Amino acid sequence: MKVAQVAPLYESVPPLMYGGTERVVAYLTDELVRQGHEVTLFASADSVTTAELRPMCSRALRLEGKNVIDPLAHHIRMLEMVAQEASDFDVVHFHIDYLHFPVTRRQNFVSVTTLHGRLDIPDLHPLFREFPEMNLVSISDAQRLPMEWANWVGTVHHGLPEDLHTAKEQPGQYLAFLGRISPEKRVDRAIEVARRVGMPIKIAAKIDAVDRDYFESHIRGLLRDPLVEYMGEISESEKSEFLGNAYALLFLIDWEEPFGLVMTEAMACGTPVIAYRRGSVPEVIDDGVSGYIVDNMEDAVEAVGRIPALNRLKIRKVFEDRFSARRMCHDYIEIYRRIGSREHDPCVGEFLSSADVAKKGRMHIR
Repeated sequence: MKVAQVAPLYESVPPLMYGGTERVVAYLTDELVRQGHEVTLFASADSVTTAELRPMCSRALRLEGKNVIDPLAHHIRMLEMVAQEASDFDVVHFHIDYLHFPVTRRQNFVSVTTLHGRLDIPDLHPLFREFPEMNLVSISDAQRLPMEWANWVGTVHHGLPEDLHTAKEQPGQYLAFLGRISPEKRVDRAIEVARRVGMPIKIAAKIDAVDRDYFESHIRGLLRDPLVEYMGEISESEKSEFLGNAYALLFLIDWEEPFGLVMTEAMACGTPVIAYRRGSVPEVIDDGVSGYIVDNMEDAVEAVGRIPALNRLKIRKVFEDRFSARRMCHDYIEIYRRIGSREHDPCVGEFLSSADVAKKGRMHIR
């Protein structure tokens, strides 16, 4: 197939540091190429890919700082460039939220949109009702709950290259937090768990400008605890050691996380996850196998003591079976073919949702 991948321009593909969407686009793009498909990636010029790169700006917009005043201008230009070439592809796969909807409606090309963010924002709902024909993919079934009525053509869980991380059979001696320091990620909960169990915690996290005040007022003081080591933002190459040497990853979120890529990164290292029962967590974590799903602080503290009961090599096997880039790519190819041929369910005459597919036993798009 000839496939176009259209990525956000805020980070390179893959990003140098933090950036979930661009990382997933990179893994999917390279796996499509590996499987023999002809792929064109629309992204920033500093992206690294095995596909044919269409550079849309000189480098990731986040790195440009004050040199970029209006990042939307770069994305609008990219949409025009995509539209000019769209007829050359069997499918155009967008990862830029809804920016392309007016263009896609007015041009005759096959497209699909993976929504990577939260959908429980009331402002979004009139917009998506205005564009009911758009083919949408969710990254978890939980993500789509605020808009169950939308035109979902599948749920595809994120996947990682199987050779990206290596499992370590023996657990480390510290708890880990990886991600962003923000109110919804609740690094304060992770620190509290570490304090209660008397175990060191290492925090590898970025601080966005919008969260700087929260960090200064709520988190900075907590980092003075001798059990806490704040490492700042780490690169992709540092994750294997950071996660692989951890006793467990703490994912004690306070929002409806659409996916949570860090959970699968930990699993790829054989590291168990202790996670709050929010958003996609019950879809990602096999409770009692790849980690523990908890509902409160007391349960989280108790779960730390049960970590030795989990088999780190078995956790790695769960990752290989459920969260590889190979599996993710397979699921997307099935969707590309389905929307390309306009294959309908013979009973209801509409695209199958992932739940319908699972019920019929014809194909299970995780």
